[in-house]
Amino acid sequence: MTTSLTANHPALAAIGDYSTADNPSSFLAVSEGNSYFHLPSRPGLIVYRRTGRFLVQFGGPFAPAESYRELLDAFRSMAREQQLTLVSVQLQRFDAMVYADEGFTVNQIGASWARSLPTFSLAGTRFMQLRNKISRAQRAGLEVVEVHDDMVFPRLREIDRVWLHDKGEGTRQLEYLVGQYGDRMQPHRRMFVGLIDGDPVGYISYSPVFGRRPGWMHDLSRRVPSRLPGIMEAINVTAIETFRTEDVAWLHFGFTPFSGLHDDHEMPGYDAGFRHFMDLLWAHGEAVYPAQSQLAYKQKWAPDLLLPEYVAFDGGASVAGFAHIFRASNAF
Repeated sequence: MTTSLTANHPALAAIGDYSTADNPSSFLAVSEGNSYFHLPSRPGLIVYRRTGRFLVQFGGPFAPAESYRELLDAFRSMAREQQLTLVSVQLQRFDAMVYADEGFTVNQIGASWARSLPTFSLAGTRFMQLRNKISRAQRAGLEVVEVHDDMVFPRLREIDRVWLHDKGEGTRQLEYLVGQYGDRMQPHRRMFVGLIDGDPVGYISYSPVFGRRPGWMHDLSRRVPSRLPGIMEAINVTAIETFRTEDVAWLHFGFTPFSGLHDDHEMPGYDAGFRHFMDLLWAHGEAVYPAQSQLAYKQKWAPDLLLPEYVAFDGGASVAGFAHIFRASNAF
């Protein structure tokens, strides 16, 4: 049975209630445009989008242990009955183990990164360059504020437009595996904006993270093209300082494809050829996704947690299935 998100937000309840949904990106489950699969009288749901002849599932089932496999089996059966191919992305290690046990081909596809906040400090030589960038932005008049009024969103949309144009012709606004803002779920997010002379020059949207490592995820971020360094860093450090006053335990930096790959993370029965493909995309796949530059930004903050993330194919690993993940994300 499939539905759209209803007024009582079953996806929001599911990602907050079930320990198996220990996914730092789980708030993406409530994004507009998602579809949901569930079983009558059984708790939990599955998040997915259809692209062509593929169903692209986000995360594992957001469900309690007693209905987790039942939900997965029913969703898999639905895909087969409709002659669709199932591919699941951003599985966590718990999910990956279950999917491998169920006969899926499971490979690591990247990693999420996080920083514990109680002991975080920018003191010391390690963060000297970061401090200097932030200071330059502040000397140039950058002010960072947390905004709660959606009146600012049209001005942030203009930043989006300029940012996309600066990335080059044909660059598309990504979705599905990246966050949104300004929708009906906005009250659950937090938005920090950088201003110069009262004009927005950059922003970072933070999404809530549930599970064993609760906190906030550094999600969607944009800035106007500028030679002034430190805008995003100053916004993020302001958010960190705010979160620390609130005793927030973790700042998550989200999923970076092709990063953190390691043999020790792979599941039994993984596809060695697909693993080699991931290694090649890490080294040479900037045109597919700028993984190295994304990770370089995250490493500025000295993350102290790496969480491997996985892709699962119902059948053998497939470049077509991998490509449809990016198609579902509006990358092409």
